[in-house]
Amino acid sequence: MKRRAFITLLGGAAAVWPLAARAQQPAMLPTIGFLGSGTPAAHGHWVAAFVQRLRELGWIEGRNLTIDYRWAEGSSDRAAELAAEFVRLKVDVIVTYANPMVVATKQATSVIPIVFAAAADPLGTGLVAGLARPGGNVTGLSAQNTDLAGKHLELLRDLIPGLRRLAIMANVDNSASVLEMREVQAAARTIGLEVTILEIRRAEDIAPAFEELKGLADALYVCVDTILFSHRIRVNTLALSARLPTMLSVSREYVEAGGLMSYGPNFVDLFRRAGDYVDKILHGAKPGNIPVEQPTKFDLAINLTTAKALGLEVPPSLLARADEVIE
Repeated sequence: MKRRAFITLLGGAAAVWPLAARAQQPAMLPTIGFLGSGTPAAHGHWVAAFVQRLRELGWIEGRNLTIDYRWAEGSSDRAAELAAEFVRLKVDVIVTYANPMVVATKQATSVIPIVFAAAADPLGTGLVAGLARPGGNVTGLSAQNTDLAGKHLELLRDLIPGLRRLAIMANVDNSASVLEMREVQAAARTIGLEVTILEIRRAEDIAPAFEELKGLADALYVCVDTILFSHRIRVNTLALSARLPTMLSVSREYVEAGGLMSYGPNFVDLFRRAGDYVDKILHGAKPGNIPVEQPTKFDLAINLTTAKALGLEVPPSLLARADEVIE
């Protein structure tokens, strides 16, 4: 289904997401607590894919299933409060994504099943004990960000053949971001790039980081993170002002917000597959026995408007490989 169709599918539901739908439904209905890392406007098409898959599996919201939606808007503190609220409500399953959200949810409960629709390196960051047998109450789908470091740099060099100096921006309070930063740093040094690390911990650190960077880099690599995602327009605006091409490690939403290029898992597909996890759990499967799965679909997105603003000519061979070209 096309993205526009997904957004249409959610149209009616979006208006009532802030409300606790559970109070309006019979108590016996299974309840999913959906904890979003951002906002409905940013992530609604992902959620629509999840809800659509549940419908295909026979779970109809309002008929035999209740979904309570909460949105953390990029805040780990807010995520902890919302996860605790789901525990008080005694929901049957919590669905979330992005490592800080998964960590907050895991800290809130060791009993309620948790499904992550996308998490970066869940084994390396300690979210699960193993991929084949996650153990505990957590399972889901891996985004495999760390495995893509070399591919990201390969694409960046295809676009900027003279690339010599790379800046890497990462939230050092996010374990997934730190792991990715180290992988990118190692891959960059292997191919002879000079590396500058820009550490952030909060949104207020973004602008000062760009001030530090002046004249020190030919391109910017932005690691996966909820804060950086929530402030992606600011990141892209500052990067464009600094004449810095950007490689955004995961989602095309960065590119739609003015970033130059991204390569990563197809999140619509991951969220769709999360519906299968919930279906299994609602039918009695234990999350610790359901293997963590990896992405099977990847997207390359390129923003030609941004490329032109930076004076870059995108090679036809790279354009031919792109899944989405924004003009």
